[in-house]
Amino acid sequence: MTIGELARQTGVSSDTIRYYERIGLMPRAQRTPSGYRDYPAGAGNRITVIRNAVQLGFPLQEVAKVLRVRDAGGAPCVQVRDYARQLVCEIDERIASLEADRKAMVAMIKRWDVVLAGTKPGKAARLLESGPIAARQPQPKQTRLRRPRTGA
Repeated sequence: MTIGELARQTGVSSDTIRYYERIGLMPRAQRTPSGYRDYPAGAGNRITVIRNAVQLGFPLQEVAKVLRVRDAGGAPCVQVRDYARQLVCEIDERIASLEADRKAMVAMIKRWDVVLAGTKPGKAARLLESGPIAARQPQPKQTRLRRPRTGA
């Protein structure tokens, strides 16, 4: 099947398929005599596996490990489950961090309410200058797939 057909079948762009091929997640497609990529029938399933893993939060390096085991005839099911468990632990850590941030911010707002109650109407309370601020911990950015830039 052509790259366009594969893209329509899987709901990903042709650029994404080329990117997966370039980084080794997809095997290099055979070429027709006219130079078009010709993907086998199972290519759509492979893209589904990649997209599902990425949707769960697996980085592409981890997806590549899983696919290498599959390609060698192995069953990476335990590794997939273990990595998903690790992701759940990371989610739990982020939730705990957010809950701590929330608690600190609620306490800060209560302090601000006291300051505002003692501030004359129309006067600046200077809340952001009035003592400790509930600083939130910076969260790591989620890595998302980006479409390659097209030259122009």
